[in-house]
Amino acid sequence: MSVPLEAQFAAALERFAPFEAAPLLAVGVSGGSDSLALALLADRWARERGGRAVGLTVDHRLRPDSDAEAAQVGAWLGARGIEHRILVREGPLPARNVQETARAARYELLEAWCRANGCLHLLLAHHREDQAETLVLRLGRGSGLDGLAGMAAVVERDACRILRPLLAFPRAALAAWLQAEGQAWIEDPSNRAERFARVRVRSALAAAGASPARLLLAARNLGRARAALEAEVDALLGRSVALDPAGFALADPDPLLGASEEVRLRALARLVTTVGGNEHPPRLERLERLASRLGESRTLGGCRVLPWRGRLLVCREPALVEPPVALEPGRTVRWDGRFLARLAPDAPRGLRLGAAGGGGPGAMPGPAKASLPALFDLEGRVAVPHLRLCREGSESWLAALVWKPRRKLTSAGFTVA
Repeated sequence: MSVPLEAQFAAALERFAPFEAAPLLAVGVSGGSDSLALALLADRWARERGGRAVGLTVDHRLRPDSDAEAAQVGAWLGARGIEHRILVREGPLPARNVQETARAARYELLEAWCRANGCLHLLLAHHREDQAETLVLRLGRGSGLDGLAGMAAVVERDACRILRPLLAFPRAALAAWLQAEGQAWIEDPSNRAERFARVRVRSALAAAGASPARLLLAARNLGRARAALEAEVDALLGRSVALDPAGFALADPDPLLGASEEVRLRALARLVTTVGGNEHPPRLERLERLASRLGESRTLGGCRVLPWRGRLLVCREPALVEPPVALEPGRTVRWDGRFLARLAPDAPRGLRLGAAGGGGPGAMPGPAKASLPALFDLEGRVAVPHLRLCREGSESWLAALVWKPRRKLTSAGFTVA
């Protein structure tokens, strides 16, 4: 006897537990069958637990009728008592890399809504066929183990965690369930446009009779290998690296040198990505050059990596630090991909956050001081909080200054669907 789709979905979500009491779920819903099914399933799951789901539709304004489609999604969800918000992408239309630009804007808008509304869970409707197509696309690009493991079921972000509960669900099963619910959906014409690589892969897989289930199994097996490696890297970093809230790291080189080459390279990639405030790790060949010269002073990924008092110092490369950014009282600003800063409501206007430029007291490694965050006004440097330098009268101007890089040194690890 087959298990109802609602029960399968509940079991998939329970793998992501724990959730808070009365969970709030944000659901990215474009209006296609996959995302509409996800919105309805998530709503029922949340209601049964005293919570609620909110559908979020991003209007990219790439087609003349996109606003009408977003409104239609809102009407469908509203008829079922489900909250809905339309998030509009502003700015000129991209001349190239349309899908990549749209994807980046979509994630940015969805995560910004979650941050503003205190929502910890953002659900996306990637399903089994999406995972199979991702595996083939990445294989064609020559991806390594991480890429061939496919999309993770859980991804931790600054504002929330991204959950993909449908990765093992066939597209046809979702559409059939939606039909049984009497729910129409929107067919996106771009899903049939052969100019997009994903659509060409989809057509090729169908023509070859390739089974998405078998490809999903391959991604799952590779995902288990990736998860095991990540756990080993986390353990190595945990026993060998000390992070400083001023935005640098000190590592004991002996455990790194004693690790296997693959684990050592991954650990160095994590270190450089975190300290550099980057979204993605450096290229493999550059990592290999760094790993072969750990006793020398090197630069990689916007970082300096150099020996310091028997340890390995990883700090931001001063020449590549982001220019100063303007601060406004009460508004949180990210600077250099590494620090979140917020002025106090009564702070004066015209303040900026930029690089300290070096100098100052304390036992902090000298190379790390130049890229410390500092507060500036029209007269010059006002404060370097991590060095406890502060112009008289400005002590309360910064309400918060926190090192929060885009990528954490360790994480929950790759989650296999």
